[in-house]
Amino acid sequence: MSKGVDILKKNLTIPNILSFIRIVVIVPLVISFLNERFIESGIYLLISGLSDMFDGAIARKFNQVTQLGKILDPIADKLTLIAVVICLAILFPSVWPIVIILMSKDILMLIGGAVLLCMKIRPPAAKWYGKVATAIFYVSITTMVCLSAIFNYKNDVLDIILMSLTLIAMIVAFVSYAIIFVKLIKNRNNNDIDKIESESKAK
Repeated sequence: MSKGVDILKKNLTIPNILSFIRIVVIVPLVISFLNERFIESGIYLLISGLSDMFDGAIARKFNQVTQLGKILDPIADKLTLIAVVICLAILFPSVWPIVIILMSKDILMLIGGAVLLCMKIRPPAAKWYGKVATAIFYVSITTMVCLSAIFNYKNDVLDIILMSLTLIAMIVAFVSYAIIFVKLIKNRNNNDIDKIESESKAK
């Protein structure tokens, strides 16, 4: 019993709570988005984006980095992204091809993380390039939604440009994570992610 309480206390941190909030917010975000209550959905998206922006910084600053947080944070990111891009594709059919690519990339990343866990290898924490890609995603989505909701303006070319920029950022992040994934698999007996990343940068 005492051990269970200790585990709960260890993982009940502000960053983990923020990641959990991002997951909970997905449901009202999707409902308001599909009902074209864009201001309401924008508020939920802002809450999600801000929590994503600050959870990692808080974890590092106050030494609240946990194994649960390293798993929960990317899961919250991926679930939010997948939910929003599906809603976006329903409202903006022109971006479906890009949406399919984005979803495929995130599904592969989730599978990769699951493979590492099955092999008892510590998955890498979210990195700066992943955060930048997520930030670009939020900016693009917010721009498209605001133009549609506030100004009643829809431009397929602009939508494709914004989603293409998001796609490029996501692919760069995916390739960077894939390199780390391969190195972790090859060095499964020494899965020091920080050392592997520093060696990769040195090369």
